[in-house]
Amino acid sequence: MKRVKHWTALILIIMLVASLAACGGNGNNNTKNNAAAPEKTESTETKNTDEATEPAEKVELSFWSLGTTNYEDLAKKYTEENPNITIKFQNTSDQTAHHNNLTTALSADSGAPDIFMLEIGFMERFINAQDKFQNLNDFGAKDIAGNYLDWKWKQASSVDGSFQLGLPTDIGPTVAYYRVDLAEQAGLPVDPEGFGAQIDTWDKFATVAKDFTAKTGKPFADLTDLVYNALRDQSADQIYFNKEDGSFIGDTNPQVKKAYDFTVQGIQEGWIGNTLLWSPEWGQAMNDGGFGVILGPAWMAGNIKSNAPDSTGKWKIAQLPEGAGNWGGSFLTIPKEGKHPQEAYDFISWLDSQESQLESFKASGLMPSIPALYEDAAFTGFQDEFFGGQATAVEYGKAAERVKPVYYGPLHDQTDTFFKDALKNVLEKKADPTEEWDAAVKKAKTLAERS
Repeated sequence: MKRVKHWTALILIIMLVASLAACGGNGNNNTKNNAAAPEKTESTETKNTDEATEPAEKVELSFWSLGTTNYEDLAKKYTEENPNITIKFQNTSDQTAHHNNLTTALSADSGAPDIFMLEIGFMERFINAQDKFQNLNDFGAKDIAGNYLDWKWKQASSVDGSFQLGLPTDIGPTVAYYRVDLAEQAGLPVDPEGFGAQIDTWDKFATVAKDFTAKTGKPFADLTDLVYNALRDQSADQIYFNKEDGSFIGDTNPQVKKAYDFTVQGIQEGWIGNTLLWSPEWGQAMNDGGFGVILGPAWMAGNIKSNAPDSTGKWKIAQLPEGAGNWGGSFLTIPKEGKHPQEAYDFISWLDSQESQLESFKASGLMPSIPALYEDAAFTGFQDEFFGGQATAVEYGKAAERVKPVYYGPLHDQTDTFFKDALKNVLEKKADPTEEWDAAVKKAKTLAERS
């Protein structure tokens, strides 16, 4: 008897749901409706009650984000407009661990997020794993491709353009962030053009750095990694690997050797600080005026703001010597393992829109990948009080025009670590620079041969 009652009740529920669905029209749950509301009468109110539909399904999207962004704040705005959506963030600044975690999850077919923020340096690792990711073209990405920088869009595309791995977020043209108060103390010009003119070659940079440290007792540059990166990324076309056949060329690329030798010079002359990238000590020194310059990409502004809140108005931005590199820039991807790909795409396309990219620039210094913004007065005219009211977009724009995109290759990050570790040994252990260089090259060649 209980079973009969159960099936009878179930049939009634199915009939009721079918009846409601028939009244629901096209099922559009968009609450933004520009049509004029009908005059409230007893009949229309009764009709609206009869045609009420079930609330939209509750959906939770997991989002693995990287570095300092304003994405969590933007997500709150999105979920206010879409109350059926909840977005759960897992954020890290350790990009190697971030991408290794996804590799592990994809290999196990378990644990991948709905949305993954992929940094360009790791693109080659994932671009060919198309069976593990949603093709964003299936959700309409092709229709918005023209909104973005063509070269940036193609970085996440298959060769024939049929598969789109991710939506482009920011680009990372590199600049020199400098402390105005310390520059003044060292007798340097404090305006961006004047300061930039003092360091417009790497030789002049080293001369200024040595003099700055002698006068202030503080390192001119914050740490070895960022000095090395600044020169490394000015390589022509490729850095450690040949883009034609993938062979290791780091030992014959003159810009890599120049970057290494220049960083060693800074260590030996005492004008590079001894802190680790992303460490609390680095952030504290940033806040307290422990060094004069950070050589970093546009998105580094977000890290400076979050680490050094007490230094508002004490920073400005100038151009790097001898050109600019592009460090980083990310993409929003959707692993296939996720259960809500359509909702994930709806969110990331909103998060990556022109309006949202403008907000990300203002809040976190993420340089937009949508060129229409480069001529938008809201972008070019934005004056950042943290940087003394400077129109930072103008400086980033200058840097972007000097960028020559380079090939990284799938082993870039691991190889780069060998050279960074060599420089760390020179700094901390007073190791012989030549021996450390040779050891890094040997490790890189072995890695390339095994791969």
